[in-house]
Amino acid sequence: MIKPHRSSDSPSIRATAVLIAVIAVLYLAREIVIPLAFAITLTLVLTPAVTWLQKMRLRRVPAVLVVMVVSIALAGGIGLVILNQVIEVVNELPRYKQNIQNKLEAMRMPSKGAFGRASESVRELGETLSRGATPPATPPATADDGGGERNPPDQPNRPLPVEIVEKRANEMQSLRDLTQPFLAPLGVFGIVLIFSVFMLIEQDDLRNRLFRLVGLDRLSVMTRALDDATRRVSRYLLMQLMVNASFGVLCGVGLYLIGVPYAALWGTIAGLLRVVPYIGSPVAAILPLVLSLAVFDHWMRPVLVFVLFAALELVISNFIEPWLYGIQTGISSLALLLTAVFWAALWGPAGLILSTPLTVCVVVLGRYVPQLSFLHVLLGDEPALEAEALVYLRLLAMDEQEARALVNRYFGKHSLAQLYDSVMIPVLTMAEQDRHKGGLDPTREEFVFLNIKEMLAEFSEKAPRVAAAKAAPAAWTGRVLCLPANDVADEIAAAMLAQLLERTGCAALAFPFDPALQHLVELMEPGENDLFFISALPPFAFASARTLNQQLQIRFPRTKIVVGVWGYAGDTERATERFQPSPPEKLVTRLGDAVNFVMDPTKRNSVREAAD
Repeated sequence: MIKPHRSSDSPSIRATAVLIAVIAVLYLAREIVIPLAFAITLTLVLTPAVTWLQKMRLRRVPAVLVVMVVSIALAGGIGLVILNQVIEVVNELPRYKQNIQNKLEAMRMPSKGAFGRASESVRELGETLSRGATPPATPPATADDGGGERNPPDQPNRPLPVEIVEKRANEMQSLRDLTQPFLAPLGVFGIVLIFSVFMLIEQDDLRNRLFRLVGLDRLSVMTRALDDATRRVSRYLLMQLMVNASFGVLCGVGLYLIGVPYAALWGTIAGLLRVVPYIGSPVAAILPLVLSLAVFDHWMRPVLVFVLFAALELVISNFIEPWLYGIQTGISSLALLLTAVFWAALWGPAGLILSTPLTVCVVVLGRYVPQLSFLHVLLGDEPALEAEALVYLRLLAMDEQEARALVNRYFGKHSLAQLYDSVMIPVLTMAEQDRHKGGLDPTREEFVFLNIKEMLAEFSEKAPRVAAAKAAPAAWTGRVLCLPANDVADEIAAAMLAQLLERTGCAALAFPFDPALQHLVELMEPGENDLFFISALPPFAFASARTLNQQLQIRFPRTKIVVGVWGYAGDTERATERFQPSPPEKLVTRLGDAVNFVMDPTKRNSVREAAD
């Protein structure tokens, strides 16, 4: 009896369930996890300074305390300077009250022209409709005989207006209302500092406990994972510091050239606020933009301020950051954007700040944990498909232009032998496998093979120019006759080998796969100095190659035979035993190795001595 498949038995499903549970915990325990994540990031930033002080013969606890005190003092000093400058700017704004009023008046809808007349028509229509919907006025109350007021006959129970007067707050309540918005961030900041201090002091012990928790049998994998995550996060933080500092400097210089007061202040604020992705730069642009509207009489300089921030943000966000961060973190640009949205939805602004370091840890986890490998595939910057798979997909889609573009792009960076071995042979192998499984219809099969033949013809036209520059005297004095073992794919592979041999100056000839033309081999009168090269592709390469090898040995016993089973990844010595009792002189698996065998007499001699 066949047992039903249980979903709990699948490692991937279990890993997915664990991942969902972790996300739920991260959301429900965000009040604790967010400070912990900030503390881990701060620990990574301060660890090099602590390590340097330890190398200066200072013990770990004093080194941690010195680094924390200096960091807090530096951050507090910068914050106080910025706060004093901002207060000074706010105090100077009343001097530009008239400019602000003029700008606001100019931004209103004009009273003349088409827009003005349309606005006036809409306003009059609204007033007419509101007058039509207004109930008739209530007659005034009449005095009764006692001199008091009484309700009119139609409104016997009209309510009296009530006004709520709040109690005047004292000094303590005012102080509480003023400080309350800052208490929560200060509390989080204090928790982050406490976590960071203990993590820096107990860093080695925490790492050892993590190793013990994972298991002693996974020490090597865990060590590589931690080193990889630490290196990537540290590089990202360093790159982010450099990018944000450059952004602040460029903003400050640009504002100074435009003439905006306190340009250095706005540049510093821009560099600091840009720690928050996608939001920090627009927020940093608000203050200098408002100040430029207040200070200058005309619109030109405020527009220049807006263009400055917009241009810098567009260039850095769309070109510089994806290139730098993608290289240093191993995350694709699209994944950075998607994960920023995910972490922002999960943790708010804190998640937006921590999105990239957290995603780096997730990608490293997917790289070293097989059950979570889909995370590395989805979020990593490594190509999802290799060049051969991309070319085959384009050929299956009958997209000839894109397939040729991919091949030419690869050929621009690699040699022709590498192109054939790494791209074209795997494409032929995939086509053969699909054909034998019945997954390749005749139309697409013909399209794939025809386009590969046309590409080979194009490379053949370029061959004489390359051969003229790089050809060397051939080490093989006879002819190389390249024969397909079974079908059209083997014929194309044989043509590739012949083309590569011709480029080296060797006399090579590729035969077509056509039983009616097999007599052409006899017309060539193969001799002792000639060489047969049997070309075969998986999945049924060995059976066809063994049959053809036996036939050639019977018909031409003096001619040497080499078999090429292209793309075979197994042991070639054991594979040669399949050709018993009459094995070939050599079995190769790559076109490059075949060319080297033909051109290097030492390899042929060593093979011949081993056979003797």
